[in-house]
Amino acid sequence: MELDPRGQRFAAAMTSAVIALVLITGSGWLALAQAVVFAITAYRPQWGPYALVFRAVILPRVGRPAETEPAAPVRFAQLVGFGFLSVSAGGYLAGAETTGLLAAAFGLLAAFLNAAFGLCLGCEAYLGIQRFIKRNAENVRNA
Repeated sequence: MELDPRGQRFAAAMTSAVIALVLITGSGWLALAQAVVFAITAYRPQWGPYALVFRAVILPRVGRPAETEPAAPVRFAQLVGFGFLSVSAGGYLAGAETTGLLAAAFGLLAAFLNAAFGLCLGCEAYLGIQRFIKRNAENVRNA
C-alpha cells in the first residue's frame, strides 16, 4: 500500500493541534482520543480519521500526488505515537501529570517535526530497524 505524503503531513498537523490541546488542558481523555486515532491509523492508514478528512476536503483541491510513500513506516510511526499518547492518557488519568505531560510533549515534538519539516521520526526509526535486521541476517548467513 502506498500513501500520499501530503496526507501524512496534514495528519501530523492535526495531531500537533490535538496534542497541544492535551498539553494546555491536561486532559487525559483527549490524549486517549488521540491514542485511539493512532491505533486506527496504525491498523488501516486509509481509515484514519485525519486521512478521511484529507481525502474528503483537501485532496479534491490539490489533486493526486506526484509521488507516494510506503505505508509500513507510517504504520510503525502511528504505533509509536499510540504508545506515547497511551502513556500520556494513563498518566493524566491516574493523576501522574508529569508523566502525562512528558509523554504528550514527546508526541508533540514528533508530530510537529513531521508537520513542519516532513521529518517522520517513527518512519526513520522503522527504516533504521529494517537496515539493522537486514545487516544481522546477512551476518548470520555469512557466518
